[in-house]
Amino acid sequence: MGPVLLSWGLLALLAGAGAAGIPPHEDAARVARYVVHQCDWGALATLSAREPLRGRPFANVFSLSDGPAGLRGSGVPYFYLTALEVSVQDLQVDANASLTVSLAQTPYCKKKGYDPQNPLCAHIIFSGTVDKVNDTEAVFAKLALFSRHPEMASWPRDHNWFFAKFNITNIWVLDYFGGLKTVTPQEYYNVTP
Repeated sequence: MGPVLLSWGLLALLAGAGAAGIPPHEDAARVARYVVHQCDWGALATLSAREPLRGRPFANVFSLSDGPAGLRGSGVPYFYLTALEVSVQDLQVDANASLTVSLAQTPYCKKKGYDPQNPLCAHIIFSGTVDKVNDTEAVFAKLALFSRHPEMASWPRDHNWFFAKFNITNIWVLDYFGGLKTVTPQEYYNVTP
C-alpha cells in the first residue's frame, strides 16, 4: 500500500505544468526543467569500457522520463536499463556520463523553422552519474517511464531490467545566442517549472 500512496502523492505534487510553453531564455533553470520534461529520449555518452574504444567517448540513445506527460516533471531523468546493453556495461565500470536532450525531438523547432543545431532549438547538457534507484524511488521511475513509453512493460523479462536515474552534477543550457549558460543542480531542482 505504501508504494501506491507514494505514487499518488508524487502525482499530486507534480500536477500543474505542461502547456505553458518554453520559459524565457533569461530563466535558464526553468528552460532546463521544461526541456527535460518535453523530451522522451536523450543521447547518453559514457566512457567506453570495451576494446578498441576503451576510455573514449561512446554515445547512445536512451528513452527517458522525468514524470508523466502533462504533469510537472520531477527534473530527474529516469531510465529503464539492462546490463546486456553496451552503454550500461560502460556505466558498470565508470558511472560518469553526460546526457543531452533537445527540443529538436519535439514539434517546437520544426514549427519555428529552427535547425536542431540552432541555439533557439533549446538543448540541455547534463553531466553526472547514472545509478540504480532504490525500491521506493523505482515506483515513481516506473510510473514516469511506462506512462510515456508503454512498450517497456512488454520488454523481455529475462533481460533483468532495472530503473536508474541520472544524478546531475553539472548543467549547461543552450537556448539563445551568446553561448552556454550554467545552471547549478540546486537552481535546477528548486525552480518551479
